[in-house]
Amino acid sequence: MRIAAVLNDRCQNKKCNQECAKFCPLNRTGVECVTFGERGKPIISETLCQGCGICVNKCQFEAVKIIGLADELKEDLMHQYGLNSFRLYRLPVPKKGIVTGILGPNGIGKTTAIKMLCGIEVPNLGNYENPPTKEEVLASFAGTELHDYLENLYAGKIKTAMKPQYVDKLPKATQGVVRDLLSKVQERMTLEEAAETFELTEVLDRELSKLSGGELQRVAMAATMMKDADVYFFDEPTSYLDIYQRVKMARLIKELAAEKQVMVIEHDLAILDFLADNVNVVYGSEGAYGVFTLARQVRTAINVYLDGYLPEENIRFRDRPIEFEASPPRGDWQTGDLISFKALHKDFGEFKLDVTGGAVKIGESVGIVGPNATGKTTLVKMLAGIIDPDSGEMDNKVKVSYKPQYITGDFDGTVQELLYAKAYETVTSSFFTGEVIEPLGIKYLMDKDVSKLSGGELQRVAITLCLATDADIYLFDEPSAYLDSNQRMNAAKTIRRMMEKSGRSAMVVDHDIYFLDMVSDSMMVFGGEPGHHGIGDGPFDMREGMNRFLSAVDITFRRDADTHRPRINKPDSRLDREQKSKGEYYYASS
Repeated sequence: MRIAAVLNDRCQNKKCNQECAKFCPLNRTGVECVTFGERGKPIISETLCQGCGICVNKCQFEAVKIIGLADELKEDLMHQYGLNSFRLYRLPVPKKGIVTGILGPNGIGKTTAIKMLCGIEVPNLGNYENPPTKEEVLASFAGTELHDYLENLYAGKIKTAMKPQYVDKLPKATQGVVRDLLSKVQERMTLEEAAETFELTEVLDRELSKLSGGELQRVAMAATMMKDADVYFFDEPTSYLDIYQRVKMARLIKELAAEKQVMVIEHDLAILDFLADNVNVVYGSEGAYGVFTLARQVRTAINVYLDGYLPEENIRFRDRPIEFEASPPRGDWQTGDLISFKALHKDFGEFKLDVTGGAVKIGESVGIVGPNATGKTTLVKMLAGIIDPDSGEMDNKVKVSYKPQYITGDFDGTVQELLYAKAYETVTSSFFTGEVIEPLGIKYLMDKDVSKLSGGELQRVAITLCLATDADIYLFDEPSAYLDSNQRMNAAKTIRRMMEKSGRSAMVVDHDIYFLDMVSDSMMVFGGEPGHHGIGDGPFDMREGMNRFLSAVDITFRRDADTHRPRINKPDSRLDREQKSKGEYYYASS
């Protein structure tokens, strides 16, 4: 076993009085395992380090990671950014005629790998001080499938197209209206064809800076698919999209893969299961290292990821498996109504919302599903008291804690200071620490400035703040946004567990079926004409709600025989036809 030492950006240089070296047994015997550079930042010798872990425990900023890696990985090192920094092992290879998926947590090199396969970055094979040339890189991969791919890429025989991860940064990179951007890439399809395919006709003459997240995602997908390339890379193609748009985007990607090579990074496991043929699971430690495993058939890969164990490599990368319920959540609620509403109506002029009426029981978690721009967030805001309905009845004499859809890091201070200022007693309690702080990984963010948090980090802090507030009902608007698949499962279980143990209620707006399946007892279903008239119904019991919703999307789900996770049936397959004929779109077992 080899030792990999990683120092992340939480290292505070000399502010800690260099305690990481003070207690190291090697330093005390005259062999300097830990030394210090010119600016006082520690340098850990990976050849001398014995993996004792003392420096990890002594570092008050949790900036040090000491990792034991298998000796076999030495030959598979693809890239390392510097001394005691992140390293990536192995690379996937796209294949023609199929969709190759990539599944793994944030911060372990998935996007870096795609950049290398696009030619944006060249692997340095761990030699960060004197990076190898492209010829030397090719020589190291001689006789492999990766060699053939990179050789054609470097020779200009392969043209690539990449849909970037952060579409919200598109307005900063490109000025002008949508029409100007898409007019430059009319290769595989015309502007008019793309506008119709990606539902962009109404926004063609709108400034990019005025688009919503979902509209920006569809523009980015259109700009990528309009290009005539040999290999297409899609980095999180479904973020900001509702389930209707996600399924449509997945179908477009599958059609593209019939003639091109396609690789997709996706955190929505239901969509990944639907669109991918083979999947490379990536394991590792955020900001420290990432390892690509060999491609597996999609069902096997997702089951391995949920189980957290790689049998071929005898590696466990998750403490315990992620599990789903074998049967629908209970619907026979005996508790009374916490909050009820009837015939709610809100008129904004161009958009109107009508909610038929229903009630949330004490201790119940309600999932809210439907297309974008049909009023889901408006309902949540009305229940939270942020917006008043124009008409209707609503018993809202309850305390509400609300996590909004769009969150900003405009707090001047650290995460710890923010949490302590809002709910010190709750946040510091042993119950909250065990049920929320630990599962959501908040303890690793405590010393970070809120203004410097990533989207996923900010989301986890926002969920924590919402749960830390004393309330009768907790309203979460798209809590899975920016989270990787592992973080989504943890967040769903955390919310569900907190509601069960505290006897409180929750309403959760989201588009991730796995997330909703884990967190919900019942469902509200929204429909109507997006952007013009929204109609909300329910809550219904889980089965009825999902059947209503999925029948509108025209997809059916079954449960995996091994993990009980939801799986989308292949369109027009035997099981798909059978379930549709019975009106059972959900909870069928495979």
